Amino acid sequence: MDKVIGIIGGSGLYDIAGLENRKWQAVETPFGSPSDELLTGELDGVRMVFLPRHGRGHVHMPTTVNYRANIAAMKTMGVTDLVAVSAVGSLKEDYAPGDFLVVNQYIDRTFAREKSFFGTGLVGHVPFSHPTCARLSEVCLEAGHEAGGTMHRGGTYVAMEGPQFSTLAESRLYRSWGADVIGMTGMPEAKLAREAEICYACIAMITDYDCWHPDHDAVDVAQVVATAKANAQLARSVIAALPKRLKGPQSDCASGCNRALDGAIMTAPECRDPEMKEKLNCVAGRVL
Repeated sequence: MDKVIGIIGGSGLYDIAGLENRKWQAVETPFGSPSDELLTGELDGVRMVFLPRHGRGHVHMPTTVNYRANIAAMKTMGVTDLVAVSAVGSLKEDYAPGDFLVVNQYIDRTFAREKSFFGTGLVGHVPFSHPTCARLSEVCLEAGHEAGGTMHRGGTYVAMEGPQFSTLAESRLYRSWGADVIGMTGMPEAKLAREAEICYACIAMITDYDCWHPDHDAVDVAQVVATAKANAQLARSVIAALPKRLKGPQSDCASGCNRALDGAIMTAPECRDPEMKEKLNCVAGRVL
């Protein structure tokens, strides 16, 4: 089976240009409806699936995004390599608005979201020490360089609940932890992609310096939107550079992403809830 590239677009990125045979289609999952219809098509002969995380027109808040349905829909559409594009604030002087960072670690500070496909009646625990796919992250970095972006390899993303931006005290706290960027949508998206055995990478588009920077003591929404739009244009070029690097048959991931559920199911077969098993089949059918 050939690879299928999935793209989850963040703030400012609501479409993919240049797709052949493009079609918006509704996809329903056992976990509800995703944020919007999914845009499918081919780019350089590679099948692509795109989903605007907040919906076209930006209608979903970070907390109300149905992350489980979004990832389940990507799995249902056969996505093997999923690239998330997310607008973030910078917690480091050297990471300036307009730069891109390819994330490799997360600190999850969200608290009002469904964070797992598993639950009572069918319990699973996936390894998550390295939450992104090293292979796919490297491909994103190369594509970003080709597109002319200022790219940073690896960094820690603090996922906050929002929708409010940080207090100054919070911003200083996250900096003291050594975190690099802060956003509102990275979690539980990455966790769910791992549970669904999809290779996942995150390109963080830096829009501002949060509120810690002495010259940027408040996050201005107008500035964030303007920078996000500029970033989104470059992000489109990065996405366009992905197919030629990922073209070809799917193979076992060296990071183990596509085998993440091996040994992860804790519930004994005779104790598994039939309804939960049916519900989970779309993401965990390989091991169920």
